[in-house]
Amino acid sequence: MTEFQNKIDFKLVFAVHNANPNGDPLNGNRPRQNFAGYGEVSDVAIKRKIRNRLQDMGNAIFVQSNDRKNDGFDSLKARAESVPELKDSKDADDYARIACQTWLDVRSFGQVFAFKKGKDSSNGVSIPVRGPVSVQIAESVNPITINDMQITKSVNSEPGGGRGSDTMGMKHYVDFGYYVVNGSINTQLAEKTGFSAEDAEQIKQALLTLFENDASSARPEGSMEVVKLYWWTHPSKLGKYPSARVHRSVQVTPVEANVIPHQVADYKLSVVDQLPGVDLKIYPEA
Repeated sequence: MTEFQNKIDFKLVFAVHNANPNGDPLNGNRPRQNFAGYGEVSDVAIKRKIRNRLQDMGNAIFVQSNDRKNDGFDSLKARAESVPELKDSKDADDYARIACQTWLDVRSFGQVFAFKKGKDSSNGVSIPVRGPVSVQIAESVNPITINDMQITKSVNSEPGGGRGSDTMGMKHYVDFGYYVVNGSINTQLAEKTGFSAEDAEQIKQALLTLFENDASSARPEGSMEVVKLYWWTHPSKLGKYPSARVHRSVQVTPVEANVIPHQVADYKLSVVDQLPGVDLKIYPEA
Protein backbone atom coordinates (compact mmCIF):
# COMPACT_ATOMS: atom_id res chain seq x y z
CA MET A 1 0.00 0.00 0.00
CA THR A 2 1.22 3.49 -0.92
CA GLU A 3 0.86 6.19 1.74
CA PHE A 4 -1.77 8.81 0.95
CA GLN A 5 0.20 12.09 0.99
CA ASN A 6 -1.69 14.61 -1.18
CA LYS A 7 -5.04 16.12 -0.30
CA ILE A 8 -7.77 15.47 -2.86
CA ASP A 9 -10.93 17.41 -3.65
CA PHE A 10 -13.56 16.15 -6.06
CA LYS A 11 -16.81 17.22 -7.73
CA LEU A 12 -19.26 14.75 -9.25
CA VAL A 13 -21.93 15.89 -11.71
CA PHE A 14 -24.79 13.52 -12.47
CA ALA A 15 -28.14 13.62 -14.25
CA VAL A 16 -31.52 12.13 -13.37
CA HIS A 17 -34.10 11.22 -16.02
CA ASN A 18 -37.60 10.15 -14.91
CA ALA A 19 -36.33 8.62 -11.66
CA ASN A 20 -36.40 9.11 -7.91
CA PRO A 21 -32.75 9.67 -6.94
CA ASN A 22 -33.40 9.69 -3.18
CA GLY A 23 -36.85 9.34 -1.62
CA ASP A 24 -37.76 11.19 1.58
CA PRO A 25 -39.46 8.78 4.03
CA LEU A 26 -40.99 11.73 5.90
CA ASN A 27 -42.71 12.92 2.71
CA GLY A 28 -44.24 9.79 1.22
CA ASN A 29 -40.90 8.81 -0.36
CA ARG A 30 -41.12 11.70 -2.81
CA PRO A 31 -37.76 12.88 -4.21
CA ARG A 32 -35.96 15.09 -1.72
CA GLN A 33 -36.38 18.80 -2.31
CA ASN A 34 -35.39 21.84 -0.25
CA PHE A 35 -37.66 24.80 0.49
CA ALA A 36 -36.38 26.67 -2.57
CA GLY A 37 -37.42 23.80 -4.86
CA TYR A 38 -33.95 22.43 -5.58
CA GLY A 39 -33.50 18.68 -5.58
CA GLU A 40 -31.31 17.00 -2.98
CA VAL A 41 -29.64 13.63 -2.50
CA SER A 42 -28.39 13.01 1.04
CA ASP A 43 -24.73 12.39 1.74
CA VAL A 44 -25.79 9.11 3.37
CA ALA A 45 -27.39 7.95 0.10
CA ILE A 46 -24.25 8.87 -1.87
CA LYS A 47 -22.05 6.94 0.58
CA ARG A 48 -24.41 3.96 0.36
CA LYS A 49 -23.93 3.85 -3.40
CA ILE A 50 -20.15 4.20 -3.02
CA ARG A 51 -20.11 1.32 -0.54
CA ASN A 52 -22.16 -0.81 -2.94
CA ARG A 53 -19.73 -0.16 -5.77
CA LEU A 54 -16.70 -0.86 -3.56
CA GLN A 55 -18.35 -4.12 -2.53
CA ASP A 56 -19.00 -4.99 -6.20
CA MET A 57 -15.28 -4.37 -6.81
CA GLY A 58 -14.42 -7.12 -4.31
CA ASN A 59 -13.65 -5.06 -1.21
CA ALA A 60 -14.63 -6.01 2.34
CA ILE A 61 -17.39 -3.63 3.49
CA PHE A 62 -18.59 -3.28 7.08
CA VAL A 63 -21.90 -1.42 6.55
CA GLN A 64 -23.63 -3.69 4.04
CA SER A 65 -27.25 -3.40 2.90
CA ASN A 66 -29.42 -6.34 3.93
CA ASP A 67 -30.17 -7.14 0.28
CA ARG A 68 -26.46 -7.08 -0.56
CA LYS A 69 -24.84 -8.78 2.41
CA ASN A 70 -22.36 -11.41 1.25
CA ASP A 71 -21.13 -12.82 4.55
CA GLY A 72 -24.35 -14.06 6.18
CA PHE A 73 -24.27 -11.68 9.17
CA ASP A 74 -27.55 -9.96 10.03
CA SER A 75 -26.13 -7.11 12.14
CA LEU A 76 -23.08 -4.90 12.45
CA LYS A 77 -22.34 -6.39 15.86
CA ALA A 78 -22.27 -9.93 14.45
CA ARG A 79 -20.01 -8.81 11.62
CA ALA A 80 -17.60 -7.11 14.03
CA GLU A 81 -17.53 -10.09 16.39
CA SER A 82 -16.72 -12.40 13.49
CA VAL A 83 -13.20 -10.94 13.52
CA PRO A 84 -11.37 -12.73 16.39
CA GLU A 85 -8.90 -9.87 16.91
CA LEU A 86 -11.77 -7.42 17.44
CA LYS A 87 -13.69 -9.72 19.74
CA ASP A 88 -10.65 -10.15 21.97
CA SER A 89 -9.40 -6.54 21.81
CA LYS A 90 -9.50 -4.54 25.05
CA ASP A 91 -7.83 -1.39 23.74
CA ALA A 92 -9.84 1.25 21.81
CA ASP A 93 -6.96 2.31 19.56
CA ASP A 94 -6.14 -1.30 18.76
CA TYR A 95 -9.82 -1.99 18.02
CA ALA A 96 -9.99 0.96 15.61
CA ARG A 97 -6.74 -0.06 13.88
CA ILE A 98 -7.94 -3.62 13.27
CA ALA A 99 -11.35 -2.44 12.03
CA CYS A 100 -9.70 -0.04 9.57
CA GLN A 101 -7.42 -2.80 8.28
CA THR A 102 -10.40 -5.13 7.83
CA TRP A 103 -12.98 -2.93 6.06
CA LEU A 104 -12.41 -0.34 3.36
CA ASP A 105 -15.51 1.71 4.19
CA VAL A 106 -14.38 2.06 7.82
CA ARG A 107 -10.98 3.47 6.89
CA SER A 108 -12.66 5.67 4.24
CA PHE A 109 -15.76 7.12 5.94
CA GLY A 110 -15.16 6.20 9.56
CA GLN A 111 -17.60 4.38 11.84
CA VAL A 112 -18.92 4.42 15.39
CA PHE A 113 -18.65 0.96 16.94
CA ALA A 114 -21.29 1.07 19.68
CA PHE A 115 -22.43 -2.37 20.81
CA LYS A 116 -23.97 -3.59 24.06
CA LYS A 117 -22.49 -6.56 25.90
CA GLY A 118 -25.22 -8.71 27.37
CA LYS A 119 -28.42 -7.09 28.64
CA ASP A 120 -26.69 -4.21 30.45
CA SER A 121 -26.61 -1.23 28.07
CA SER A 122 -23.99 0.46 30.25
CA ASN A 123 -21.60 -2.42 29.68
CA GLY A 124 -20.42 -2.32 26.09
CA VAL A 125 -18.10 -0.82 23.54
CA SER A 126 -18.27 2.65 21.99
CA ILE A 127 -15.33 3.42 19.72
CA PRO A 128 -15.51 6.26 17.16
CA VAL A 129 -13.38 6.24 14.01
CA ARG A 130 -13.13 9.40 11.89
CA GLY A 131 -12.59 8.73 8.19
CA PRO A 132 -10.76 10.89 5.66
CA VAL A 133 -13.40 10.81 2.90
CA SER A 134 -16.12 13.44 3.32
CA VAL A 135 -19.10 13.82 0.99
CA GLN A 136 -21.53 16.74 0.91
CA ILE A 137 -25.25 16.69 0.12
CA ALA A 138 -25.90 16.67 -3.64
CA GLU A 139 -28.03 19.57 -4.91
CA SER A 140 -29.60 20.18 -8.29
CA VAL A 141 -28.42 23.15 -10.34
CA ASN A 142 -32.00 24.26 -11.03
CA PRO A 143 -35.28 23.70 -9.18
CA ILE A 144 -36.76 20.31 -10.04
CA THR A 145 -40.25 19.27 -11.07
CA ILE A 146 -41.63 16.23 -9.22
CA ASN A 147 -44.27 14.19 -11.04
CA ASP A 148 -46.73 11.87 -9.28
CA MET A 149 -48.11 8.80 -11.04
CA GLN A 150 -50.98 6.62 -9.82
CA ILE A 151 -50.15 2.94 -10.24
CA THR A 152 -52.09 -0.29 -9.76
CA LYS A 153 -51.23 -3.96 -9.59
CA SER A 154 -53.38 -6.71 -11.03
CA VAL A 155 -53.54 -9.03 -8.02
CA ASN A 156 -54.31 -8.70 -4.29
CA SER A 157 -51.55 -9.41 -1.80
CA GLU A 158 -53.99 -11.26 0.49
CA PRO A 159 -56.92 -13.57 -0.34
CA GLY A 160 -60.29 -11.90 -0.70
CA GLY A 161 -62.96 -10.91 -3.16
CA GLY A 162 -62.78 -7.80 -5.27
CA ARG A 163 -59.87 -5.41 -5.58
CA GLY A 164 -57.97 -4.81 -2.35
CA SER A 165 -56.82 -1.37 -1.21
CA ASP A 166 -53.20 -2.49 -1.54
CA THR A 167 -53.52 -2.73 -5.33
CA MET A 168 -53.34 1.07 -5.59
CA GLY A 169 -50.17 3.05 -5.14
CA MET A 170 -48.15 6.09 -6.19
CA LYS A 171 -44.81 6.62 -7.89
CA HIS A 172 -42.92 9.89 -7.62
CA TYR A 173 -40.11 10.89 -9.95
CA VAL A 174 -38.02 13.80 -11.19
CA ASP A 175 -38.54 14.38 -14.91
CA PHE A 176 -35.00 15.81 -15.26
CA GLY A 177 -32.44 17.01 -12.76
CA TYR A 178 -28.77 17.98 -12.99
CA TYR A 179 -27.08 17.39 -9.63
CA VAL A 180 -23.68 18.34 -8.19
CA VAL A 181 -21.98 16.77 -5.16
CA ASN A 182 -18.64 17.88 -3.67
CA GLY A 183 -16.21 15.92 -1.54
CA SER A 184 -12.67 15.77 -0.18
CA ILE A 185 -10.07 13.31 1.12
CA ASN A 186 -8.09 14.48 4.15
CA THR A 187 -4.47 13.36 4.59
CA GLN A 188 -4.30 13.70 8.39
CA LEU A 189 -7.26 11.39 8.92
CA ALA A 190 -5.95 9.06 6.22
CA GLU A 191 -2.78 8.58 8.28
CA LYS A 192 -4.86 7.57 11.30
CA THR A 193 -7.04 5.03 9.47
CA GLY A 194 -4.41 3.67 7.08
CA PHE A 195 -6.27 4.96 4.01
CA SER A 196 -3.89 4.59 1.06
CA ALA A 197 -3.37 6.05 -2.41
CA GLU A 198 -4.76 2.79 -3.79
CA ASP A 199 -7.89 3.28 -1.67
CA ALA A 200 -8.32 6.74 -3.18
CA GLU A 201 -8.25 5.19 -6.65
CA GLN A 202 -10.98 2.78 -5.57
CA ILE A 203 -13.11 5.70 -4.39
CA LYS A 204 -12.57 7.39 -7.75
CA GLN A 205 -13.66 4.30 -9.67
CA ALA A 206 -16.70 3.93 -7.41
CA LEU A 207 -17.74 7.51 -8.18
CA LEU A 208 -17.27 7.04 -11.93
CA THR A 209 -19.51 3.96 -11.88
CA LEU A 210 -21.82 5.14 -9.11
CA PHE A 211 -25.09 4.00 -10.66
CA GLU A 212 -23.98 0.67 -12.09
CA ASN A 213 -25.78 -2.30 -10.55
CA ASP A 214 -28.12 0.17 -8.81
CA ALA A 215 -31.30 -0.25 -10.86
CA SER A 216 -34.70 -0.45 -9.17
CA SER A 217 -38.32 0.43 -9.96
CA ALA A 218 -37.58 3.94 -8.68
CA ARG A 219 -34.33 4.20 -10.66
CA PRO A 220 -34.61 2.19 -13.89
CA GLU A 221 -31.43 1.22 -15.73
CA GLY A 222 -30.02 4.29 -17.50
CA SER A 223 -32.14 6.83 -15.62
CA MET A 224 -29.18 7.90 -13.44
CA GLU A 225 -26.09 9.05 -15.33
CA VAL A 226 -22.62 10.18 -14.21
CA VAL A 227 -21.79 13.17 -16.41
CA LYS A 228 -18.38 14.35 -15.14
CA LEU A 229 -15.98 13.78 -12.28
CA TYR A 230 -13.47 16.52 -11.42
CA TRP A 231 -10.54 15.22 -9.37
CA TRP A 232 -8.05 17.72 -7.90
CA THR A 233 -4.77 16.49 -6.38
CA HIS A 234 -2.98 19.07 -4.23
CA PRO A 235 0.84 19.27 -4.09
CA SER A 236 0.87 18.89 -0.30
CA LYS A 237 -0.84 17.20 2.64
CA LEU A 238 -2.71 20.32 3.78
CA GLY A 239 -3.72 21.43 0.29
CA LYS A 240 -2.74 24.57 -1.60
CA TYR A 241 -6.25 26.09 -1.66
CA PRO A 242 -9.32 25.75 0.58
CA SER A 243 -11.75 23.07 -0.54
CA ALA A 244 -14.54 25.64 -0.95
CA ARG A 245 -12.51 27.56 -3.53
CA VAL A 246 -11.58 24.35 -5.34
CA HIS A 247 -15.22 23.28 -5.57
CA ARG A 248 -16.23 26.75 -6.82
CA SER A 249 -13.62 26.60 -9.58
CA VAL A 250 -16.05 24.61 -11.76
CA GLN A 251 -19.16 26.50 -12.85
CA VAL A 252 -22.34 24.83 -14.08
CA THR A 253 -24.61 27.05 -16.20
CA PRO A 254 -27.49 26.53 -18.66
CA VAL A 255 -26.43 26.83 -22.30
CA GLU A 256 -29.37 29.16 -22.94
CA ALA A 257 -30.39 31.41 -20.07
CA ASN A 258 -34.07 31.62 -21.08
CA VAL A 259 -34.59 27.92 -21.77
CA ILE A 260 -35.52 25.48 -19.00
CA PRO A 261 -32.94 22.65 -19.16
CA HIS A 262 -34.42 19.21 -19.80
CA GLN A 263 -31.36 17.23 -20.93
CA VAL A 264 -27.62 16.99 -20.26
CA ALA A 265 -26.77 18.96 -23.40
CA ASP A 266 -28.65 21.97 -22.01
CA TYR A 267 -25.89 22.56 -19.43
CA LYS A 268 -22.33 23.83 -19.81
CA LEU A 269 -19.45 22.94 -17.45
CA SER A 270 -16.58 25.42 -17.23
CA VAL A 271 -13.37 25.60 -15.18
CA VAL A 272 -13.36 29.28 -14.17
CA ASP A 273 -10.39 29.15 -11.76
CA GLN A 274 -7.31 27.25 -12.96
CA LEU A 275 -5.77 26.90 -9.44
CA PRO A 276 -2.06 26.88 -10.36
CA GLY A 277 -0.08 24.09 -8.72
CA VAL A 278 -3.06 21.75 -8.32
CA ASP A 279 -3.38 18.80 -10.71
CA LEU A 280 -6.89 18.54 -12.18
CA LYS A 281 -8.10 15.41 -13.94
CA ILE A 282 -11.53 15.34 -15.61
CA TYR A 283 -13.36 12.06 -16.22
CA PRO A 284 -14.47 10.71 -18.57
CA GLU A 285 -11.61 12.19 -20.53
CA ALA A 286 -12.52 14.10 -23.68
